[in-house]
Amino acid sequence: MISLLTAALATVLSVSGLSVTGFALGSATDRLVAENARGLTTVSVAGVSITADGAWVARPTADVRRLAGTARREGLRSELLLSNYSNRQGGFDARAAHLLLSNPAHIDRVATRMAGFVRAQGWSGVNVDLELVRRQDADELVRLVRALQSAMPEARTVSIDVSASTSLTAFRGRGYKLGALGRAADTVVLMTYDLHGPSWSGPGPIGPTDWQRRAVTAALEAVPASRLDLGVAGYGYTWPSCPTARSSGGPTGAPSTVASPRPRARPPRGRPLATRLG
Repeated sequence: MISLLTAALATVLSVSGLSVTGFALGSATDRLVAENARGLTTVSVAGVSITADGAWVARPTADVRRLAGTARREGLRSELLLSNYSNRQGGFDARAAHLLLSNPAHIDRVATRMAGFVRAQGWSGVNVDLELVRRQDADELVRLVRALQSAMPEARTVSIDVSASTSLTAFRGRGYKLGALGRAADTVVLMTYDLHGPSWSGPGPIGPTDWQRRAVTAALEAVPASRLDLGVAGYGYTWPSCPTARSSGGPTGAPSTVASPRPRARPPRGRPLATRLG
């Protein structure tokens, strides 16, 4: 399935000049990047996480740094993904994001450190993937993007991932001021995937087309098409029935449909070949 997707994207790239970013975990192999390079223009590597107090950011591991070099060898751009994903919690840390964004000193410190990684390790830019942002921190999220732009060399880029919604009001409720983010960032990545998934919903499509269209329509009210990328999934989920799992307790006592035995939290955006098209 991945090879078919990559072949299709390679064909589209050759005739349209479309930009395609593939998201990869830091543990991804060089072979995975090489096999998919024909269908990509950028690899965004997850990456580095902010600390629980929001004041600092972890150093990229050797594997993450390796993938930056792999991307260059394959003629691809590379982005270092900045996240509030917590391995300890098994999900995105909303409190850590708040502690970062609510403190200007933390924002400047993290932006400066990220810019240092970009310069020293040869990254083409930074991808910001802070999720579960509080509504009251929307202005500060814009400030973080601007701080990254100021700290990095002009040729480097900043993209920001935003969870899909179908109205500007709903985007704002999730901490995204789309108009301001579209002016501050080089690219706004609309994450039109994970509408359904293990541990946060019952079975359903990851990114149904009608939902994607409504999200794009809403985003285009605030962000120019030239700065908006469409994020699509290159993966799938299963929801096997498990008679021993805890149930919400239906009237018949039958077991609920539950997720496969994976961490019960929304996964990071770094799964291989979640792609964004721009």
